[in-house]
Amino acid sequence: MMNNYVLITILGSAIVTWLPRIFPFLLSKKVDFPKWFIDFLSYLPICILTALLFQSILEVQESGLPHLKTLEAIGCIPTLLVAIRTKDLMKTVIVGVITIALLRLFLG
Repeated sequence: MMNNYVLITILGSAIVTWLPRIFPFLLSKKVDFPKWFIDFLSYLPICILTALLFQSILEVQESGLPHLKTLEAIGCIPTLLVAIRTKDLMKTVIVGVITIALLRLFLG
């Protein structure tokens, strides 16, 4: 049985998680940003995706250079080809997930 403390904690966590994601969008509708700022913001998605990519294919070692995760690096090849060809994020993600699943099933 759920008591009030747990319910309030869940609702509070939901609000704290939701608010920083929605508030900037609401604020940005009311502000006209300069062109240079909008151009700058257009580079953020590729920067974030690149950071996530390198985080997933490189494993940090205690000493020395990072270690390349072989299956994940191989999985990047068809995913990157689909991304370049289609420029569709959903297709790219689906190909990436299926590729890694198949590689782990047969080679992992």
